[in-house]
Amino acid sequence: MRRSSSILTRLAGAAAGVVLAAAAVLIAALPAQAATLTQVTGFGSNPGNLAMYAYRPDGLPANAPAVVLLHGCAQNASGYFTNSGWQKYADLWKFALIVPQQSSANNSSTCFNWFETGDTTRGQGEALSIKQMVDYAKTNYGTDASRVYVSGLSAGGAMSAVMLATYPDVFAAGSVIAGIAYRCATSTTTAYSCMTPGVDKTPAQWGDLVRNAYPGYAGPRPRVAIWHGTSDYTVAVANATESRDQWTNVLGGSQTPSSTASLPGGTSLEVYGNDQVRVYRVSGMGHGTPVHPGSGIDQCGTATAYFLDTICSTYRDALFFGLDGGGSSPSPTPTASPSPSSSPTAPPVCVTASNYAHVAAGRAYQSLGYAYAMGSNQKMGLYNTFYTSTLQQTAPNYWVIGC
Repeated sequence: MRRSSSILTRLAGAAAGVVLAAAAVLIAALPAQAATLTQVTGFGSNPGNLAMYAYRPDGLPANAPAVVLLHGCAQNASGYFTNSGWQKYADLWKFALIVPQQSSANNSSTCFNWFETGDTTRGQGEALSIKQMVDYAKTNYGTDASRVYVSGLSAGGAMSAVMLATYPDVFAAGSVIAGIAYRCATSTTTAYSCMTPGVDKTPAQWGDLVRNAYPGYAGPRPRVAIWHGTSDYTVAVANATESRDQWTNVLGGSQTPSSTASLPGGTSLEVYGNDQVRVYRVSGMGHGTPVHPGSGIDQCGTATAYFLDTICSTYRDALFFGLDGGGSSPSPTPTASPSPSSSPTAPPVCVTASNYAHVAAGRAYQSLGYAYAMGSNQKMGLYNTFYTSTLQQTAPNYWVIGC
């Protein structure tokens, strides 16, 4: 019998006791399909004791891509499949969905155990069970081993980071929604501090945790999209920045965005490096997967508990993964990182002050105890009068660390 854990029910938000009903709401815009989400047994040794569900749309071609979907706490495979909008794009662009399901025998809140080392180590526990599901799909559905992706919410988002870290040779890209950086916690006790207020490490420290997940690996690393609501009080907003620091370091990029964009639903997009890492910040959104019900190509999902009507994150992730058949998409309507609007010969505007003073002057903002540079969103450290930072203004309302 695997150890039961209940302390992570906060990952399910204010209504953690509500379990989503299986297939409660169908996407009305979709035509009737013969294909259904189906449970698969005998997919491997399954050391993590997970259930496997799979969806193969009608007309799935050979060598189709596959996407692994990881539900949040108090959720199940059917509910996440139904409400997230992924079926719409699987039907439209012909790719398979693999949907693992946690059990209350493993975790009393049906959270994936992203905080247990036995489940987050390559070749062990839940991580290995999920990898075996991918292997099953390749063998039995003929999916393309080079086009496998993963996406998840909350505990599932944290588990998505686990899969990207432990199996970079399996996943080409992934999406972490309201999740947590890999190996932030190594026990149920430390999971609390990761969730809120968040754990602060340097990019190199975060990156080393990923590199140590598969020592000696020298192959390509998966690209990563990070989603977070700015009003998420279940998993602190600071986790989005820590995840950014982890994956930009692993992929060899800067923590300064190469471009930014404004998207619908009050969403800002930061692109890092050569579109290797994306960070989506959804203004005013709480804890959940961003959806936007409707029949438009960029609309998806059902607005219900932990599926929040803002923007269709599934559509953006499907394009980021290249599932529309056109390869990985460019940043939507990107704008170059702001450059100084003053004369090239004018000296830069630099200010050294406490983080408290920077926030008070509008050069920075604070979130859950940390200060961030206005515009660039670079993390400056603790929000108080004792931490001092130097900020340089490169455009109106845009500041970067250093001078």
